[in-house]
Amino acid sequence: MNADQEIFELIEAERKRQQSGLELIASENFASDQVMRAMGSVLTNKYAEGLPGKRYYGGCEIVDRVEDLARNRLKTLFNAEWVNVQPHSGAQANAAVMLACLNPGDTILGFDLSHGGHLTHGSPVNFSGKLYKPTFYGVEKDTEIIDYDRVEKTASKEKPKMIICGASAYSRDWDYERLRKIADENNAILLADISHPSGLIAKGILKDPLAHCHIVTSTTHKTLRGPRGGIIMMGSDFENPFGHKTPKGQIKMMSQLLDSAVFPGTQGGPLEHVIAAKAVAFGEALTDEFMHYTVQVVKNAKVMATAFVEKGYHVISNGTDNHSMLIDLRSKNITGKAAEKALELADVTVNKNMVPFDDKSPFVTSGMRVGTPALTTRGLVEEDMKRVVDYIDKVLSNPDNEQITNTVKAEINDWMKDKPLFAQ
Repeated sequence: MNADQEIFELIEAERKRQQSGLELIASENFASDQVMRAMGSVLTNKYAEGLPGKRYYGGCEIVDRVEDLARNRLKTLFNAEWVNVQPHSGAQANAAVMLACLNPGDTILGFDLSHGGHLTHGSPVNFSGKLYKPTFYGVEKDTEIIDYDRVEKTASKEKPKMIICGASAYSRDWDYERLRKIADENNAILLADISHPSGLIAKGILKDPLAHCHIVTSTTHKTLRGPRGGIIMMGSDFENPFGHKTPKGQIKMMSQLLDSAVFPGTQGGPLEHVIAAKAVAFGEALTDEFMHYTVQVVKNAKVMATAFVEKGYHVISNGTDNHSMLIDLRSKNITGKAAEKALELADVTVNKNMVPFDDKSPFVTSGMRVGTPALTTRGLVEEDMKRVVDYIDKVLSNPDNEQITNTVKAEINDWMKDKPLFAQ
C-alpha cells in the first residue's frame, strides 16, 4: 500500500513546528519515543470491552496483561487503592464519576470557569452544567486566591451532592484537607480533578489529594507526560457519605459503580494502545529522572513568574506553586487574543485565557496562560526562562512591529534547532 503522502507531510510539518518554537501552553507536553511507539502499536487492532479477566471478547489474554500493568504502575505511583485507566480523556473520567455518584438535577459545587476552573466542573455549555445543577466558588478579588471560609459558606448554602476541586488555570496548591471537612459537613462527595498538576503530585511536589478526597481524576498527557487520556483513582480511606463507613467495603462498592460508569456507562471498548502508552508513562514517572524533571518544572515556573513581574506584568496571585501561571495583560494594553496571535507569529505558543473578574469575552480575554512542562522536557532551565520572558516581552511590547517579530522568531528557531523535543 502506498504511503498517504498528504497526511504524513502534515505530520512532518507539525513536527517541525514543535521543534522550531517555544511551547508554553500549560496543558501541553512532549511524550517520549517509547510512549509514542506504544500508541502506534498493533494493540490498536484489539477490541477489549470490559475489564481484565472479564472481557466481552476473546483473544484478550495479552491486552489483559497490558492493562493490569498500567493499573499496577498507577497504583504504585499515587499510592492508590483502586484505579481505572480506561477513560479516553479527563472529561470522560469526570463524566463517569458524575454518572456513578449523582442523579440528574443534583447540585454540584465547582471552581468557576472564569476564575480558572474547567468546563466539566459545571459550565452551562458542558454536560456537567446541563445534567446537574451547577453552583460555583471562585477566587477573592483582592488576593486572587481561594478563600476556603467562603467555600464553606457557599457549600452550607447550596448543599451540593458533590464538591469539585482542581483547575485549568490556577497557580496555587489546594487545601484538600479543609475541603474534605467541608464535604463531610454537607454529606457531599469530594472530587479532585488533578489533570494539570498530577505529575507534580505524584512525586510529592504538591499536596496529595488521595489522602483526603473521595475520588481523584486526571488526564495523563500534561505534567504526567504520557499519551492523551484519562484516569480515575481512589485512596485507601474512602467513606461514602451515603452508605456505611466501612472503608474496604465502600471502596469495592464505589469501584464497581465507577467501573460500570466508564463501561458501559459512558464508553465502549477501551483504547488498549493508549493504555499501553499510559503504562509506559507511569513507568517513566516512577523513576528518579522524572523526580528531577518535576522539580525543574516548578523551579522554571517560579523563575518565569518572577521575570514577568519584573517586567511589569501582573501575574495572578503574584506567583505560582505549580507549573503554570495566568497573566493579566490589561496593564500592557493588549488582549489575550492579540497576544496569542502576535506570539504565534514569533513561534511562541501560548493560549488566551480569561482572568478572574475579566471584562472581556472568552473569545477575546484579558489574559494569557503559560506553563513550563514542555520547555522543561526539552531541557531548558532557570536562566532559559528569563530569556523566554525577554522574547515574549519584546513581541508584546511591539505587537505590530514585523521586524522585531521576525528577529525574535529567527533567534528562537536557531536556539531550538539542537534542542530535542524529549531531552529528559
